[in-house]
Amino acid sequence: MLEVKYCGFDFGQCIQNPGGLRNPLVFGDICKELGKPELIPETVRRYRVLKEKYGTYGRIKEGHRDEISTFVLDGDARATALFAEKEQEYLDMAEGLVDALEYLDAQGIVLQVITEMKKTLGPVGTDFISTFLKRRGLVKYFEELITPQGKINLEDDSMDLKYKGKSKKDGSIYVVLIRELKERGIEPGEAVIIGDKPETDINPAHDLGFNTIQYTGYIDLGESKADFVIHSFTELTNLLKKRG
Repeated sequence: MLEVKYCGFDFGQCIQNPGGLRNPLVFGDICKELGKPELIPETVRRYRVLKEKYGTYGRIKEGHRDEISTFVLDGDARATALFAEKEQEYLDMAEGLVDALEYLDAQGIVLQVITEMKKTLGPVGTDFISTFLKRRGLVKYFEELITPQGKINLEDDSMDLKYKGKSKKDGSIYVVLIRELKERGIEPGEAVIIGDKPETDINPAHDLGFNTIQYTGYIDLGESKADFVIHSFTELTNLLKKRG
């Protein structure tokens, strides 16, 4: 087993499984509630235009959520608020996640979420990721959310700006994380980063000395430098344990 003191999880297509999210349903609900069902086809089309522009829906939500409001929903504040609400209703958690978190937490392993969320709509703590973690009761495991905007305390919504402007892709988020972990007596070799994307979650962290686990339970994005590959988070109970 891999012995660690720290475990950092990616969010999109990892903790949060978008398999239950069907964009036509979300935008259909929004347009119907606004009393404008005739707008459904055009709204769905605009969202697909954004996907063509940025490659995946995940990239839209991590770095360009403001364009959902301004372009897809035509700047309608009520529609934007409904999107934030309806989106949460259709999202799922990854298979085996809660059981794995219960196990890791009981082991005494420090847990954090590390995401590439570059923009939020609304105040800190009401963003898409914080809302998901709070609604699903995951704040009992994750007290902090590390983002390029800063580190968010999920209990009081305070913000630590030492991560501001940093990125997973260029490794700068992990450089700051290493400094923070060393202050807690944890070396990179005593920590593991878990995620689905080789270019942001796995390869940069691996190159800086972290243990890495690629999660392929929702989507397999191909080969990486990962030390281990898992398909379900239940596998973590046989893979990780607390380093003494």
